[in-house]
Amino acid sequence: MPTIGSYAQQLSMLNQLNRNYASMNKHMTAIATGNKINSAKDDASGFSIGKRMNVEIGALDQAAANTQTGASMLKVADGSMSNTLDILQHLKEKALAAANSTANDRDRAAIQQELNQFIDQINDNSLVTFNGQYLVDGSKEGPTELTTQAFTNQLLSTDTTGSTKLTDLNTRYGDNLGIQSSDTVTVSYVKDGHTFTKSYGVADTTLEDIFKQANLAGGGDVFDTTLGDTEVIGTGTDGKEKKTASEENAITVKAAESGKAGALAGFTISVSAADGTVKKSVNASLDAFSESIAAANKKGDNSLVLQTGTKPNQNIKASLGGIDARTLGLQGSDGSYLNVGTQANANAAINVIDNAINKVLEQSTNVGALSSRLEYTHSNLTTQSENLTAAMTTLISADIAKEITNMATDSMLAQASQAMLAQSYQNSSWFLNLLG
Repeated sequence: MPTIGSYAQQLSMLNQLNRNYASMNKHMTAIATGNKINSAKDDASGFSIGKRMNVEIGALDQAAANTQTGASMLKVADGSMSNTLDILQHLKEKALAAANSTANDRDRAAIQQELNQFIDQINDNSLVTFNGQYLVDGSKEGPTELTTQAFTNQLLSTDTTGSTKLTDLNTRYGDNLGIQSSDTVTVSYVKDGHTFTKSYGVADTTLEDIFKQANLAGGGDVFDTTLGDTEVIGTGTDGKEKKTASEENAITVKAAESGKAGALAGFTISVSAADGTVKKSVNASLDAFSESIAAANKKGDNSLVLQTGTKPNQNIKASLGGIDARTLGLQGSDGSYLNVGTQANANAAINVIDNAINKVLEQSTNVGALSSRLEYTHSNLTTQSENLTAAMTTLISADIAKEITNMATDSMLAQASQAMLAQSYQNSSWFLNLLG
């Protein structure tokens, strides 16, 4: 029998109805969103963990997008380098043609005109941009220390010094080069776009005398005539001591002036017999000087930074050197072009072009290695994102079948509670009618 004025039974059924509706709404929300945790009240710790996971997933996806954008940028740089290499190959062919005695002055003049156009195109290639940023004009290089350009010859005997007479020079294998005192030495070099040549008789001159004669060719004090003869070449652009690849003694000649101002585009040495015949076997060893330390000025780090991680400083630095004509030694500061107007100049130009090819190949190799690394980085970031998404799904995702079942149960209980509450009100109304 209900107690008049208390409505305890109705309040109890009303509370049950509200609980059923609240539970049903929770399950409906889970079905609608696919998540069993939709707010902190559902599961405070689970909500916090899930949100942190979601933030990390978004960061990983952005880092992965960064690697793809970075790879696209490097493709632009690589395309410019590839085209420049094609041009340099053509330039070498033309220089070889100009060095041939079958070419006359008019032919060489025509070849020079063609070289000038292609050298201008190399400058254009160095001005490619990505999103408004120049890539291979030299503005995106890494940090460098002040260096002195060095050229090392590892085909001469390990006991060779600057004071060794040319007639006493031996190969790395101990065989005498076969230079005679009656032979003639010709040394040619290119500096700041200009070619200088000097020839003199061997007599009893030394290896150092080659570079002393080169300085007399008209370019000034270009070479440091005190040659190095140990395994230590000098200090590299990273500020660290650099040694020969074999870590054996080798002869090294350096520029007279440090930094890019003292840089040579290249030089070549040729020995010929008294009758004018070029001694090719001698030159193969004597002219085997290759750039072992590049000329560089001291400067800060201007490398491109690719943010490939979700934390500060988790990045990959892309240092891109310049491939413009002046950097490659094909053009001087006054705009003068590499000259092939004479046979001697053409021979010197061949060496310069070879050095330019090596410089571009070094840059291209660097870009290729970075591109390959970015592919692995992208794969790693994608895997992390997938695995973290799976973990978050396990933590917060709803079991839809279970949620539908629970919602149906709550819906039936809510309807039953609603019906019983209505019946209770009807009973109370009947009792009040008796009093009337």
